[in-house]
Amino acid sequence: MKSDSKIKPADRVASVKEYYFSRKLREVAEMNAKGLDIISLGIGGPDRMPDKDVIDTLASEAAKEGNHSYQPYVGIPALRQAFADWYKKWYDVELDPSTEIQPLIGSKEGILHISLAFLNPGDGVLVPNPGYPTYTSVSNLAQAQIFTYDLIEENGWKPDFDSLEKLPLEKIKLMWVNYPHMPTGTQADDELYARIIEFGRKHNIVIAHDNPYSFILNPNPKSILSVPGAKEIAIELNSLSKSHNMAGWRVAMLASNPQFVNWILKVKSNIDSGMFKPVMLVAVKALQCDSNWYDELNSVYTARRKVAEEIATALGCTFDPDQKGLFLWAKVPENCPSGETLANDALYKARVFITPGFIFGSNGEKYIRISLCATEENMRKALNRLKEAKLTKQ
Repeated sequence: MKSDSKIKPADRVASVKEYYFSRKLREVAEMNAKGLDIISLGIGGPDRMPDKDVIDTLASEAAKEGNHSYQPYVGIPALRQAFADWYKKWYDVELDPSTEIQPLIGSKEGILHISLAFLNPGDGVLVPNPGYPTYTSVSNLAQAQIFTYDLIEENGWKPDFDSLEKLPLEKIKLMWVNYPHMPTGTQADDELYARIIEFGRKHNIVIAHDNPYSFILNPNPKSILSVPGAKEIAIELNSLSKSHNMAGWRVAMLASNPQFVNWILKVKSNIDSGMFKPVMLVAVKALQCDSNWYDELNSVYTARRKVAEEIATALGCTFDPDQKGLFLWAKVPENCPSGETLANDALYKARVFITPGFIFGSNGEKYIRISLCATEENMRKALNRLKEAKLTKQ
């Protein structure tokens, strides 16, 4: 396009940047094309297969002539029932499958739908720092006013409610919460969930809880909806991406009271269409996995986690051994300027891609995040490369 063109994008385009991983993975791909063989410990994209019954169900259902038409925006009844059964079995939360569950084409999509359903331009939204970058970018696209709330290591990566009370809460309509927290791996206890719900109810702030990591290295999955009365003020997002190795399938859901679900459906039904029916049917199959599935999944991540801890320790980083989820969040040594410095050294000197913490907010600047979504063999290979590049302290 000519530089003097009078055609300009909408203002909202200027409010966001291309997603960090979109840019960085393109750079990694270019390095790989040059034969550099980068080991990626960056993204949280599960590398293992879904359950065999899931694959078999997809093949059989996709071969059926009647399964390729448009599907209901609310999903098929069997899928909503499967989500309800899953929540009852693992979270001890009762959900009405007809009115309190909305299937989603990925929970990232749900973040947009929730924002558009509850935020007018200029409305306030609380976003954690550090936190998932999409909370901020989608809030910007919705033209909301962002109020970040600090999560810091000294406070256990939990909200400081005294500080929250000092904000102009009359302007704020939505609060993003995420436990087990990404990127820090902090798990919420019942007391914290209750405090968050109490805060939302007190100030008429919708609590949006993003809950995709509750089954990873976590023997006690929790839902914020287990708090009595939580559905009156809270929405919970959940996903099969991490818990069932189905990231590319784009299967997720949200749960809340019928009114909230209906408002979100109004937005969703004007943006996308129903999910592919065979995918919904395989999601039903996946949601029926028993404890053996999660135990086997976590045995793999437990072994990888040990190597991730070896990598962090060798780099001179410190970390909380009780973290949950798909990543290791580690603080860089005092003599290292930033997590970005260490991540760049790892990439350009050792051909290992790890994520700098700054992309999750300013409170992550002195941290790195190591993904467990690489084979144990490749993680050990990464450790050896870091040692050979003299980036380790040992």
